[in-house]
Order: sequence, then C-alpha cells, then structure tokens
Amino acid sequence: MEWTFAGLFVISAFLLIFSILKSTRAAKVEHNQIDLIHISTMKEINSLQESIRNLELDNVVLMKEAGVQLTSEEIVLKREVLDLFSRNYSLESIAEMKQVSVSDIDKIVAPYQELKDEGRKVANEN
Repeated sequence: MEWTFAGLFVISAFLLIFSILKSTRAAKVEHNQIDLIHISTMKEINSLQESIRNLELDNVVLMKEAGVQLTSEEIVLKREVLDLFSRNYSLESIAEMKQVSVSDIDKIVAPYQELKDEGRKVANEN
C-alpha cells in the first residue's frame, strides 16, 4: 500500500510538471498572437495617421491656392454647421446651437443648399 501511495504521488508530480509545461507553452503561443495583433493594429493606426496628415496638408494647399483665408475657428464652425445641415437640422436650430445669427448660418449653408435643391429639381422633372 505504501508503494501504491508512492507511485500515485510520483505520477501526480509528473502530471503536475507536464501540466505546467503545457500551460506555459500555450501562454507563449497566446502571447505571440497578441503581439502580432498589436503590431498589425499599430501599423493600421500609423497608416491612418499618415492619411490624416496628408489630407490636412492637401487642405492647406487647396486653401492657399484658392486664396481662402480662414481661421481654425471659422473652419471648425463651418464643418459643424455643414454636418448639422447634412443631418437635416433647420437653420434656426443650427443658429441656436452655435449661437450665431440665422443669416450667418444661411451664408455658410447657401452654396451647399443650392446643390441640394438642384438635385431635387432634376429628380422632379422626370
């Protein structure tokens, strides 16, 4: 009976060591997979950041070529107003949100509003 206990103890110790080695290997494989995913994600982020930088530079070049002199606050205001307008907010509600006059909002939106109305006219002519 003592030999049986000793044998079971040796077998359990062997199984414990085997289990630890196997889990260590699995952890290393999992860690390598996580590293690969992290690297690919960082590459995508860097690519997106480079694309954003290129778009910003293109925007600056176009503004210089067109002779448009806008401050960063004016650019942000126009962007936000056009975003709200494209989501079908009324001019009055946009003016209230941005705390500017309706006529200023109308001036910002006017070039884009005409394009929108022309599309409707063409669609209604058929």
